[in-house]
Amino acid sequence: MRGAFNDVSGFADIAEDLADSNAEVIIQTASVDTRSADRDTHLRSADFFDVDAYPEIRFVSSAIDEVDESSYIVTGDLTIRDMTKTVSIPLELIGVESDPFGNLRAGLEGSRRIDRKDWGVTWNTKLDSGGVLVSDKITLEFELSLIKNLTEATPAPKADTAAPQPEAPESVTPTPAADEPAPPVPKAPESAASVDPKAEPAAEEFPPPPPVKPAETPAERPAEKAPEVKQPDAQSSGGGLGKLFGLR
Repeated sequence: MRGAFNDVSGFADIAEDLADSNAEVIIQTASVDTRSADRDTHLRSADFFDVDAYPEIRFVSSAIDEVDESSYIVTGDLTIRDMTKTVSIPLELIGVESDPFGNLRAGLEGSRRIDRKDWGVTWNTKLDSGGVLVSDKITLEFELSLIKNLTEATPAPKADTAAPQPEAPESVTPTPAADEPAPPVPKAPESAASVDPKAEPAAEEFPPPPPVKPAETPAERPAEKAPEVKQPDAQSSGGGLGKLFGLR
């Protein structure tokens, strides 16, 4: 008889170094389907999978080896009814293509023969012909379609974590509004240095002139040595001119 499990999930993490790769497959035992309702009900009972007590069949890889071009051996632990055994499953890579929805898919196929009694599935019944109804040897067939997870394959850009810069203050010395009177500016001491260089050059204030000393009369003037006067040439008659200019 042929049958299938319709609810299968899992993943395969393929690293650049195949030795670092791993895979996991989870099967829901209640999804068994042999196209016979009565037989499927019997397979879900305690005689076989006992889906109420053991809802899952799980396979976890421990090694993935490439044995030939597109041919692999996946070794791992197969757990059925809480009994775990190590098995090696050969898989063939059929191809890698994009499906109509834009998903990148990888197809693999393989098969492996096991003894169901190794996992505690022992129920059987004799036939009138002398044989038994169920064979102890079961062939597991694998038809896998893996979809590449582009979200994990391509790292997302890093979010900008820079803190927003605070706004600069408008002004250190705010300008008063037009309708508000400006505060009075303290009057600087009157001096030439305090004059606003931008102010209109009105009447410049100069320091008061020094007091003028009144002219001295000849009587008050101390005797001074008269400056030496150059005598005129003989041709300019000099006797009367010297007296005229008050020279002594």
